[in-house]
This record gives sequence, C-alpha cells and structure tokens, in this order.
Amino acid sequence: MRWVTYDGGDGARVGIVDGESVRGLAPGTTLLDLLTRGELAEAGDGARRDPAEVRALADVRLRAPLPRPPSVRDSLGFLDHLRGCYAALGRPTELSEAWFQTPAFYFANVGSILGPHDDVPVPPGCTLFDFELEVAAVIGRGGRDLHPDTAADHIAGYTMFNDWSARDIQMRDMAQGIGMGKSKDSASTLGPAVETDADPETPLSVTLNGEELARGALTGMDWTFGEMVAYASRGCDLVPGDVICSGTVPRGCLLEHVDTPDVAKARWLEPGDVVSLRGFGGETRQTVVPGAPLVPLRSGF
Repeated sequence: MRWVTYDGGDGARVGIVDGESVRGLAPGTTLLDLLTRGELAEAGDGARRDPAEVRALADVRLRAPLPRPPSVRDSLGFLDHLRGCYAALGRPTELSEAWFQTPAFYFANVGSILGPHDDVPVPPGCTLFDFELEVAAVIGRGGRDLHPDTAADHIAGYTMFNDWSARDIQMRDMAQGIGMGKSKDSASTLGPAVETDADPETPLSVTLNGEELARGALTGMDWTFGEMVAYASRGCDLVPGDVICSGTVPRGCLLEHVDTPDVAKARWLEPGDVVSLRGFGGETRQTVVPGAPLVPLRSGF
C-alpha cells in the first residue's frame, strides 16, 4: 500500500495510490493521525472499499506524506558514503572505530520538510549546494529501548528522503565541532509515498538533469534499519510518525563525485538543475531555484 498526502485544489488530504489514481479519505484526516491511532491498515482497507473521493494522480499535487513529522533523525547507514566523501576531500579513508560502534545520526529540521515536487531554494550564502540519495523509515508503533532484532517491526513503511546539503556551510559547522547546523537546516524532502509493503531490494537511484549518478539498495547498508531504530530508541521514546533515515547511498551526492583538489571548482547544484530520486514510493522530481540573499552577521558571514 502506498500512502500519500495530496492536494487536488481544495486543501491537503490523505489517501492511497491505486494505479493511476488516488483513493482519498475524508477531509481532515492526516497520515500522522492514522499512525498515532494505529489505524493505518484499517483506513487503507476502507479507502479501497469505499473511498471518500477518487482522483487521477495526474490531477493532484503530491505533498510530503508527513508535512511535519514529530522528529527526523538522519543516520549514517552506508559507511562507504563517508569513505567517498573523505576521498573527495583528500583525506585518509580509513574510518575510526567509533563509526563501527553505533550508527551516528543528527536531527534534521522538521520545519523545513519539502514535498516530492516542490522547488528547492539555494540556502543563503551557499555556493556548494548538494543533494543526497536516502531512504526514510516511518515509525508506526512507538517504543523505548527497543531490541535491534525486533525494532524494525515498529516501522510502518518507507519513502525517499533527500538530505539537501550546503557543503561550504557544512565545513564551517564541522569546524565548530558541535555537529550539523545551518548546513542541513534549509530543506529535506520526503516522498512521494510511504510504502507499507516495501521490498528491501528495491532499486534506489538519483539523476541530475536526467543523468543517473548513483544506484544502490538497502541491502548494501552497514547498519540495518533495525539497529538504527533500536539505537534511536535507546533511553528515549520513539513515537508514531518519527522518521529515521538511512544515510546516503554511496556515490549518491555530488561531493563524492568531486575530482579536483579545488572543491569550489567542482560541479555543484545551481538554479535550474533538476534532481530526481527513485525508489520506495515512486519518484521525486525537484528543481533548484535561487534562494534569499545572505544577510551578514557582525562577522561578515
């Protein structure tokens, strides 16, 4: 079953994709409501039998399935992504033991979630703008201190996640030593649909202006979703609607394709570029657009 949040011109509604149409639920229902009440399967059966409306997919605009999740944790499940970034920056690719002890993550900004076809503004002051090919797991059943062998049972479904990244700002974030900040603050894409009966071997890919740059699958992860969900729940409550992301599929960002010692001269995103992710729930397709101008602080940045 593929769950979407869509707008047919009279406000956002939730429904399931059925071929080339959407079978919608009554107005006012959200995917987060259904997850919180534990009614996702029942509501899906109802939408199949007796939908409140049926619309052609071509006639609606898909929004983020969860426009504002309770939380978004972006993990680093593919260690080859980190090795690829280190290599591009001319750093040694041998990873410290810490990366093999726990699956690292940072909290993304739930207030900057974009839909699968929304335009993506370049962050103010950014000249090294990048995308990242990722998968998001949506928590359907909450829990705390979950066991890694059973934690994946708490996942309701999967969708695509684009971790838009301001690489030049990221370099300053990392130099300050407290983790990701403004470099990951401006945009994160969820969608197009949350797939509840997903195949873990689903092919994942990203294209830039129609050219495929990377391909992979969840089967190549160093940390499983079960382990990442269990770690995220350690000492704290996960709730329905929380989002846990896979980290970048190796080669699934422009940084890993840098082939010049001068990183600033490498290929980075600019207005007019079109980025598409394909995998769980379908395909995203987004255009990069100019962002707001930088308003300097007293330091000039």
